[in-house]
Amino acid sequence: MGPRLLYALIVGAVIVASLAMRVWDPSPVARLRSLVFDSYQRISPLQFDPELPVRIVDIDEDSLKKLGQWPWPRTLLAELVDKLGQQGAAVIAFDMVFPEPDRLSPANAVQYWPQSSAIANLKPELDKLPSNDQVLAEAIGSAPIVMGFIASPFTEALPETKAGFSHGGDDPRLFAPYYPGAVASLKVLQEPALGAGALNWIPEFDQIIRRMPILVRVGDTLFPSLSADVLRLAQGASTYVVKSSGASGEGAFGEKTGIVKVRVGDFEVPTEANGQMWVRFTPQTRDRYLPAWKVLNGEIGADQIEGRILLIGTSAAGLLDLRATPLEASVPGVELHAQAVEQIIRGAFLLRPDFAKPAELLYILVLGLLIAVFIYRAGALGSAILGAAAIAFVIGLSWYAFDAWGWLVDPVYPTLALSAIYLAGTSFVFLRTERERNRVRNAFSHYMAPALVERLAAEPGRLKLGGETRDMTLLFSDVRGFTSISEGLDAEELTRFLNSLFTPLSNIILDEKGTIDKFMGDALMAFWNAPLDEPDHPSHACRAALRMVEEMKTLNERWREEALAGGRDYKEVKLGIGLNTGSCCVGNLGSETRFDYSVIGDNVNIASRLEGQSKTYDLMAIAGEETVSRAPDFAFLELDLLKVKGKTAATRIFALLGDADLKESQYFIDLTVKHQDFLARYRAQHWDAADALSVECEDLAGAHLHGLYALYRERIAAFRVTPPPENWDGTAEALSK
Repeated sequence: MGPRLLYALIVGAVIVASLAMRVWDPSPVARLRSLVFDSYQRISPLQFDPELPVRIVDIDEDSLKKLGQWPWPRTLLAELVDKLGQQGAAVIAFDMVFPEPDRLSPANAVQYWPQSSAIANLKPELDKLPSNDQVLAEAIGSAPIVMGFIASPFTEALPETKAGFSHGGDDPRLFAPYYPGAVASLKVLQEPALGAGALNWIPEFDQIIRRMPILVRVGDTLFPSLSADVLRLAQGASTYVVKSSGASGEGAFGEKTGIVKVRVGDFEVPTEANGQMWVRFTPQTRDRYLPAWKVLNGEIGADQIEGRILLIGTSAAGLLDLRATPLEASVPGVELHAQAVEQIIRGAFLLRPDFAKPAELLYILVLGLLIAVFIYRAGALGSAILGAAAIAFVIGLSWYAFDAWGWLVDPVYPTLALSAIYLAGTSFVFLRTERERNRVRNAFSHYMAPALVERLAAEPGRLKLGGETRDMTLLFSDVRGFTSISEGLDAEELTRFLNSLFTPLSNIILDEKGTIDKFMGDALMAFWNAPLDEPDHPSHACRAALRMVEEMKTLNERWREEALAGGRDYKEVKLGIGLNTGSCCVGNLGSETRFDYSVIGDNVNIASRLEGQSKTYDLMAIAGEETVSRAPDFAFLELDLLKVKGKTAATRIFALLGDADLKESQYFIDLTVKHQDFLARYRAQHWDAADALSVECEDLAGAHLHGLYALYRERIAAFRVTPPPENWDGTAEALSK
C-alpha cells in the first residue's frame, strides 16, 4: 500500500469519526460547549431594562429583621397581597409553596401555648376565628394571583389546572420534563388563584442554570412554568399553543424531534426539544427588587407597582433559595423567573437554530478535506495556517451569531474536529520524516532535555551549552515573615495561597515584558532584556515593581475578607522587592543532560541582596544606582551607602516610591530636598541636626517611611555613644543577606 493511499485512509477515517462523534454529541463536549456559551454571556451580557414591567417583591434580610422570622403569618402575606392588588399590580406571583396549614392560625397556635383553664375557655372562641389560610385565600381571590408549585418525583398529587393547552404536531407531553406529581399549596389557596406555574429548573452537570422550562408534564397533564403563567395572566389569555415536530412548517422528516416553540398570548417562545428556554441573563441589580417591608409600610407606592408583574420571593441567604447562573455565582431563585419573564417580553432569545448542526457537520467535512490535502501537498505550516484560519473563523462566526442574533453556534466541536484532522495528517507526515532525524536525535539525546532535542533535530545549530553577556535588569521578590504565615496553614491552604500570590504577580511581570526565571518557595526571580531585546528594560522592571506593590493591596483585601469569612485572624502580607541593572551571563545553564534558561552574575547577587534589605529599611522596593540612573521617570529616594553581604565596596541604594506623577509632585520635590539635607548632615556626623531633620522628613513623608527614619535615629543614638571614624563617608554594612 502506497503512502498516499495510506494517508487518505487514515485521514478519511478521522473525518468520518469526527462527523459521527458530532452526531452522537458526547457529554464532555456538550459540557464544554455550555461553558463556551457561558463565557459569551459574561463577555456580552444582556443589560437590565428598567422600563420592563417586571419587579421582585423581595422578602430580604431587612424585611425579616423588621417583620419577623420566616415563615411569616399568612395574614401578613395577605396584607402584602392586598397592598399590591389595591395599588394596581397586573399580576402577583408566589415563588414559594404553602403545602401545610399555617401553624400561626389562632386555632393552631393555641396548642403551643401553656395549657390552663383560661386557655381551655378561650379555645372555642379562637376556633370561630378565620384561619390565616382563609385570610390569605380571600386576598388571593381579590387579586390576579399565580401560585407556584414544585413538580416532584416523590408524590402523585396534582396541582389545580388554571389554563388549557393546544398543540400542533406531535403531542408535547412526549417531550416535556415528566414528574408523577407535584407539591402544591393548600387547596384553599389554589382554588381562588387565577394561575398556577411550576417553579422547577432542570439541574445541569455543574448546577448552573442556563435554561428554564416553559412547560412541564405532571402526571398526564401539561402545566406552564411560573414565568409563562404570569405572562398568560397579564395578557388575559386562557390557552397555551405548543408547536412540536410534525406541525405545519416544521420539517422533521417523520421523526418526533420535540417541541419547537410555545405561544403565550401574543408572545412566541422558541424552546429546545424538551420545552426549555435558554436564558440570556442580565447582571444582578437591586433596581429589579422592591423590599417587602417597604411595600407594607407604604414607602413604595402605586407608581412602582401599578401595571407591573410582581414576583414575591426571597433574597435572604438563610432561606437557601440561591442559584448559580453563567453571570453570577449566587442569585435568588425568584430572579431566575423574573429574568425569564423579561426575556420573553423583550424577545431577546438565545436559541440553537435548526440548521446549526447540519451546518457544523458540513463545515467539518469541507474544511477537514481541505486541511488534509494541504498537509500532504503544502506541508504542516501551510495547513496549520489554513486550520488556524478555519478555527478562528468558526469562533468568530459563533461569537458574532451570539452577539448579533442570539444564536448558539457551536465553536467547540469544529475546533476539536479540525484539530484532530490536522494532528492525524501531520502525525503521518511527521512519521515519514522522523527516520531522517533519528541519527541526530540518537547522537545528542544524552546531552539535552527531550524537548530541546526535538528543536535540535530541526535546527542543530541550537545546541549550545553556555550563554551570552547581556545588559539586564533583575528583580527579586520575597514574602516577608513567610514562616509565621505558613505555620497557620496546612499544605493545601499554603499551596493555594502561593498560587493566588504568584499568579497576578507573574502576570504583571509578563505584561511588562519580563521573563520569569524561577519560583523559590515564597520568592520569585525575574529579568528583563533576555531572550529578546528590550531597550527600556530598567523602566519596565520599575513599573512592574510598582504594579506588584499596588497588587498586594488588592490581594491583602481579598485575603482579609476570606480570613474573616473563615473565622481566622489575618496578618497582612508584605513583599520585599530588589531591583538591579548591569551585565549578566544569560543562556542555557545547567548540565550536559539538562539546561535551564537562566541568568548568573554579580549583579544578580546584588539584586537578591537588595531584596533582603527591604525588611531592614521597612520598604517594599529597593533599587540599585544603575537602575535609578536609567529609569529617570520614576520617583526614587536615596536610602543609604550600603556594603551588602559578600561585597567589599559600598553601593548607593534607593527606595522606589512611585512613577512620574509622584516624581513631579511638589510633595516629593520638597521631601527630596529635605531628605538630601538630612543625609548630608548624617554623613557629616552632625547628629543633632540629622536627628531633627529625620523627624521633619518623617512628618513630611508620612507613616510609610517611618521605618526608614526610625532606623536612622537608632544609628544616630548608637553613634552618639560610639562615634564612627573621622573619615567615615556614611557607609553602612548589611548584617544579613
